[in-house]
Amino acid sequence: MKSLISAGLLLASGAAFAAPSASLLDEAQQRGTLSVCTTGDYKPYTFLREDGDYEGIDIALAESLARSLGVEVQWVPTTWKTLMPDFLAGKCDMAVGGVSISLERQKRAFFSDPITVDGKIPFVRCDDVDKYQTIAQLNQPSVRLIEPPGGTNEAFVHRELPKAQLELYHDNTVIFRHVAENKADVMITDASEALYQQRNYPTLCAVNPDKPLQYSEKAFLLPRDDSAFKAYVDQWLHLSKATGEYQRIADTWLAKPAQ
Repeated sequence: MKSLISAGLLLASGAAFAAPSASLLDEAQQRGTLSVCTTGDYKPYTFLREDGDYEGIDIALAESLARSLGVEVQWVPTTWKTLMPDFLAGKCDMAVGGVSISLERQKRAFFSDPITVDGKIPFVRCDDVDKYQTIAQLNQPSVRLIEPPGGTNEAFVHRELPKAQLELYHDNTVIFRHVAENKADVMITDASEALYQQRNYPTLCAVNPDKPLQYSEKAFLLPRDDSAFKAYVDQWLHLSKATGEYQRIADTWLAKPAQ
């Protein structure tokens, strides 16, 4: 009986001090790389240049995170439509590039702490700002919407603006030109993107960027149930904001141009 009790105590002790499950935090450092999915079509967060290099707020942040781990970033191209399937299939360790936090995504993955607060707004020709202030004004059969497929912009339109005409356009880098050229009336997008793009399209205006139609937050998409890696990313993000690194990166893209 005594030996049985001793064996039971050993088993219990072994269970209590079992080695933790493997974490990406350790795996990435061991292999020397951090693979990161990004779409490359969403300024100011991610953009694939003609020379094959990526740039943007989240690109710089991901590179900073990798440096803190002592590893290199391995970029993995994806699209908004295939972002979650690619991520869940294990094609990358994390995903960045203006990824909006949503409950649907949260069901299948973790998010880092929010990087920034954002929200959906209309992006229209400046002459039409007064016409597209509210959901009621936008949700009309005469309104021509244009959106990239597969992301939260399309989901918002299907949910909130079902009566409007919707065109899905696959090239998110030039989609704004269609509104400027009167081939569409409105693009629903995040305030941050509209504020950035109106610098490139002076005839287009962000409608009420301080009062979005839908509250939104952006974060890094992380593997579900990997608490050690999430804790590290969150702490790194906290320190990058506390030291001013995040603000310096964001200002490179979002600061108002000199008059």
